[in-house]
Formats: sequence, C-alpha cells, structure tokens
Amino acid sequence: MRQGAGAAGSAPTDGVMSAISAIIRERPSKENGTVSTDIVYETHSWSEDNDRGIATGWLDGRLSERGRRLAEELGRRRQRDGIAHVFTSDLGRAVETSVIAFAGTALPITRDARLRECNYGQWNGMPVVRLVGERLQHIDDPYPDGESYRQVARRVATFLADLARDWDGARVLLIGHAATRWALDHLLSGIPLEQLVNAPFDWREGWSYTLPSGWTAPHPFAGG
Repeated sequence: MRQGAGAAGSAPTDGVMSAISAIIRERPSKENGTVSTDIVYETHSWSEDNDRGIATGWLDGRLSERGRRLAEELGRRRQRDGIAHVFTSDLGRAVETSVIAFAGTALPITRDARLRECNYGQWNGMPVVRLVGERLQHIDDPYPDGESYRQVARRVATFLADLARDWDGARVLLIGHAATRWALDHLLSGIPLEQLVNAPFDWREGWSYTLPSGWTAPHPFAGG
C-alpha cells in the first residue's frame, strides 16, 4: 500500500493520511462481534407461468411483459441501495430478473443453484392449485424425484455459511423464489417451515435479514 506515498522513507502527505483515515472509518469493525452481513431478498419478477397459474419449480420459465417492467423497477430501487454484490438463483426467470434490473451497471452478479426454487421433480410445471394442496406433505418427504422443503433449507444454509465467511460486513442482494425466502425465514428468523409453506404469499418490495458474523448452519442443517 505504498502507492501515492512519495519517495521511500518520506513521511506520508496530509492527503494520503486523509485517505487512510477514510478507509479505516469505512472498514467494518469486528470488535465485540458486531459485524454482520445485511441481506436484501427479492423474488424473481412476474413470469409467464405466474400468469398461467403454473408452479414452475426447477423449470427455467421466463418473465412476462409485466415481469420485465417489474425487474426494471427492482433495479431502480436497488442500484443506489449500497449493494456490494448480487446473488441470484441460476433458474432462467431469476437470471432474467437480475440481468434486466442491473443492465448497464458494474454491479457483479453471481448465479448460485443453492438459491433455486424447490424441485418438484415429476411435478415441475404442475398447476399452482395442486401445489397448494401438496406443500404440507413435503416438508420432510421429497416430491417424486424431487426434494423436500427441509432439503431446500439445507442447501440455503450452506449458501448462508459461505456468505457469512466471505461477505461479512457487506450488504448483498439475493434474488430467488418462494422456497428460498421460506428457507431464509426459517434459518434466520426461526419460523417453522410448516407455518411458512402454509401461509398465503405476501409480495413486497424486498425482505431484509441480518446474517450474524461467523454464522454457521444449525443442526440438522450443518454439514450439508
């Protein structure tokens, strides 16, 4: 860190000292374990399957015209929100949301499969009315050739552990799906999955979570 300090052995200039002081003031302090990661969560924008009443699951899906407008609104809402990094599910509708929202910005976007919707297996693409009647049966029992909501929470827990390790003190944005948010509410707010999957969907302009410094997945989610 000698750049701009002048000749070797010379005293730092007032300008350099001011810059160093600014960096120290902005750097998160880990004293007393006070540092945490601020998580902003947004669902993917409205999709064509949402219009048709289809539960897309692990199918990619794509945004409707309304969804593309909502993705642009998401970008306007978050581009100056202090976000350091965007993490998105790698399913098509979530990726499309992130690309539209942050087009023309330098904000880095990382795709991560751990933020996916629940895998309904043979039932990916089922009518939503059928899904609503099935959710409580699949808290621990996987959908045929798919996964359970407990398994979704397990993979999200591994993502959160990595986030706590690598992004401590930062503010990050996650873009995912209904099951992603339920996992966050379960892991970070302690709400039972049984309560979450049976509640009506309550859309809003983002959800906020605090990920404590050094967070690790609680039993039985630890160890993947």
